[in-house]
Amino acid sequence: MAGYILGIETSCDETAAAVVRDGRQVLSNIISSQAELHRHYGGVVPEIASRRHVELILPVVDQALQTAGVNLSDLQAVAVTAGPGLVGALLVGVSAAKGLAWAAGLPLVGVNHLEGHIYANFLAEEQPELPALCLVVSGGHTDLIYLPEHGSPHILGRTRDDAAGEAFDKGARTLGLGYPGGPAIDALARGGDPAAFAFPRARLGDDSLDFSFSGLKTALLLEVEARRRAGDLADRLPDLAAAYQEAIVSVLVDKALRAVREYQVKCLLLAGGVAANSALRRQMQVAAGRAGIPLFYPPPVLCTDNAAMIACAAHYYLLAGQVAGWDLNAFPSLPLGKRPQGPSLEERIC
Repeated sequence: MAGYILGIETSCDETAAAVVRDGRQVLSNIISSQAELHRHYGGVVPEIASRRHVELILPVVDQALQTAGVNLSDLQAVAVTAGPGLVGALLVGVSAAKGLAWAAGLPLVGVNHLEGHIYANFLAEEQPELPALCLVVSGGHTDLIYLPEHGSPHILGRTRDDAAGEAFDKGARTLGLGYPGGPAIDALARGGDPAAFAFPRARLGDDSLDFSFSGLKTALLLEVEARRRAGDLADRLPDLAAAYQEAIVSVLVDKALRAVREYQVKCLLLAGGVAANSALRRQMQVAAGRAGIPLFYPPPVLCTDNAAMIACAAHYYLLAGQVAGWDLNAFPSLPLGKRPQGPSLEERIC
């Protein structure tokens, strides 16, 4: 019998639901984005995001089931992102998933959002081989992850301050490009010279696989002010975008390649919203070729927050016999490697 899993994702500002069959076949993947709603504020406003999730969650779930052509009674399980993320947003998804699972008598699976991003790569026709190295790059996370086997991710390096996606968003704000910043910088950079400005790269020591982007943001701000005083800011915007993007991407690629050599993995994975960046994909493809291993990255719709990746990850949770109890709650600071079971919010406010 086929295993249909309903996935629900509400960790930030996307209300998403999907049905995935046997951890491989995406039968539906519905995403209602709030980007336009938050654009006015230059970023996600948690309270607004939570209220919008309440309005959208059940219609989005209904659409996912209808598009997949299944009913609740056809499902093997209901899976939901339980953390990390915005606590109010997470609670909407967790509450909806618990209600649906309870009503249908189905197992409930609480999924780690970061593992979900990794497993977006396993929805491809060609399956990645393990052990693998995954670079998770998003608005909230920049992590180098070693995955020797399913269910055992190990963080090799992470950002010490801003995540790569956050650096893109704040850099775009400095350049006057609006929100979300990553796609805007990527588009503008295509007409610029990445060598036009010598922005700094934080290496953090020869043996460190950690990242830091806060100094780069400051360097961009200073250069923008200098160009404004010189009166040529508008003309230099493409070069500024290209050089800023190159400073982020080059460090990501360099450290990923170093980890590939050190851990002798069989493939390299990209995951998270920044994995849709064209320069990162292009340069990582070259780096993987030099290392002699395949590179996997999801299509853009599976790079950003989505529920298909949550349902896919839940498939592997179920294979390991890991389900959540009815006391499942939100884990806003859930670390990678920890799978949500029960209580917390944080530990039910002690």
